[in-house]
Amino acid sequence: MGVTHRITVPPGQAGERLDRFLSGALPGFSRSRIQQLIGEGNVRVGTAAARASTRMRGNEVVTVSVPTPRPLDLVPEDRPLRVLFQDEHLIVVEKPSGMVVHPSPGHPGGTLVNVLLSRADRLSGIGGVVRPGIVHRLDRDTSGILVVAKTDEVHANLSAQFASHRMVDRRYHGIVLGKPPRASGTVVTQVGRHPVHRKKMAVLAKGGRNAVTHYRCIESYGPFSLVEFRLETGRTHQVRVHSASLSCPIVGDDVYGRSRKVPLGKGPSGTTVTLGRFFLHAFHLGFLHPATGERMEFAIPDPPEFAAFRAAVLEAYG
Repeated sequence: MGVTHRITVPPGQAGERLDRFLSGALPGFSRSRIQQLIGEGNVRVGTAAARASTRMRGNEVVTVSVPTPRPLDLVPEDRPLRVLFQDEHLIVVEKPSGMVVHPSPGHPGGTLVNVLLSRADRLSGIGGVVRPGIVHRLDRDTSGILVVAKTDEVHANLSAQFASHRMVDRRYHGIVLGKPPRASGTVVTQVGRHPVHRKKMAVLAKGGRNAVTHYRCIESYGPFSLVEFRLETGRTHQVRVHSASLSCPIVGDDVYGRSRKVPLGKGPSGTTVTLGRFFLHAFHLGFLHPATGERMEFAIPDPPEFAAFRAAVLEAYG
């Protein structure tokens, strides 16, 4: 059987869009999942079906009917995947660069979800049919640590932790072009869809969602720097957008930065390297275990490509 949620809209949230209101009221559901439920007619305001853009009046009752997930038709795939921790509640893994987290029209297989289906005895269904267990995501080229839920209760708990931004500690290493304006600092902006290029995110003057990133420059070599980023919020492409806003785009990021072809050195002795990924790595993740309350902290080294690129830069620039 499915699950039904009934939420009374607080008067203070009058005027808010239905999908945005539900994103805050149901932290276990992504906004895209909520919009899917609305589009399928599973959300009612009072007794009437509603649209995602419906504005709340305050004190009305919103009913969300979540159907039982259809049986997964995803194919388990046995591929190399480093498991950092696993129990009956969750699994923590190291996602390699180049692997998409969940299936999509352009990536029907070879995803982290496909591999997880061969490693975990069960995954939560709250994220929808093609996203079992997925609480948070990393871009395809971003490597690093992910936590995946095995039950709906754990999924909802972890999602609430990620949404509150207080219990979760997410840190990244990125190799950037240039040097940040200060040795350390904080970027606070609104981030939302680019007004023209809708597949991109951008820093917006208004209309976006609040985004906060703390950064620290670890080392500079040649025209590049190794920077640690700590997320206080978790917006789509947040690190990439904020790094670019500092005029220090992630090396190899051909969406928010420059080409994957990176020139090294100067003059006739210079060369160009073509990168197979951009240099962003989620090296640290901390959260509270939903079942035990224990603080869980995981850290992994940077992938070997980081050291190889640094060595190539030092050789090129002396």
